Amino acid sequence: MIRTENLIYSYVDEYEDTSEFVIDGINLHIEEGSFVAVLGHNGSGKSTLAKHFNAILLPTGGNVYVKGMNTKDENLVFDIRKTAGMVFQNPDNQMVAAMVEDEVAFAPENLGVEPEEIRRRVDECLKVVGMTQFSKHSPSRLSGGQKQRVAIASVLAMEPECIILDEPTAMLDPQGRKEVIDTIKMLNKERGITVVLITHYMDEAAMADRVVVMEKGRIVLDDVPRKVFSQVELLKEIGLDVPQVTEFAHELGKAGIGIKNDVLTVEECVNEVLKMLKFGGGR
Repeated sequence: MIRTENLIYSYVDEYEDTSEFVIDGINLHIEEGSFVAVLGHNGSGKSTLAKHFNAILLPTGGNVYVKGMNTKDENLVFDIRKTAGMVFQNPDNQMVAAMVEDEVAFAPENLGVEPEEIRRRVDECLKVVGMTQFSKHSPSRLSGGQKQRVAIASVLAMEPECIILDEPTAMLDPQGRKEVIDTIKMLNKERGITVVLITHYMDEAAMADRVVVMEKGRIVLDDVPRKVFSQVELLKEIGLDVPQVTEFAHELGKAGIGIKNDVLTVEECVNEVLKMLKFGGGR
């Protein structure tokens, strides 16, 4: 779905005549239908990388391909953004209409879609994200989680094959976060949409098929969640946390209580502790 070849991006300071590399030679393949989480502390380059995936930013060096389309080709930008839709951290920055259903209809209207098809897409996309009952509401009267689900529906109305979400839950309360993450998981598992989730929440990343960890514009880890989060010390060295249960298992191991160090859920951790107690492991 997405491929980067030696991707380099730098910001130029015109006043001081200097440039700073934010992305430094990244080679990354994101498979169609996968759910990939990208982690990194502030300034690691993860949001800058995400903006390359639908040509909001263009490479300083190297190339980015979306379904084989080079983002540098100005003639392909329209098709690239139809293929890879973007959802930002603050849904208010994406809202342009006074009514929810008009918000979802905005993109397909600008794509020249027939009115009957627009109506079908609006109804279907609001149903998919569980917002049908709010179709006549003003977005300004919705909760943060509801606004973000409308933003996702607006992207879905373009019928993209991939959705890139740049820290979509950063401004939400726990209930809003759950609503959005449940929607993202459903779109990936039931609809087969490729998902790239930029996040700083470890429990969200643990739900992905694959976790990519960035530091200083480079990829330092790229594997399934269990293998990435089992490297507790390395993650802490670069300023990241791990899921609480994983850290708990890690601390038990340091204390000489031997349980698996790659647990990701409370249930797995409980089972490991019970197994250890049953067989008298660790003292």
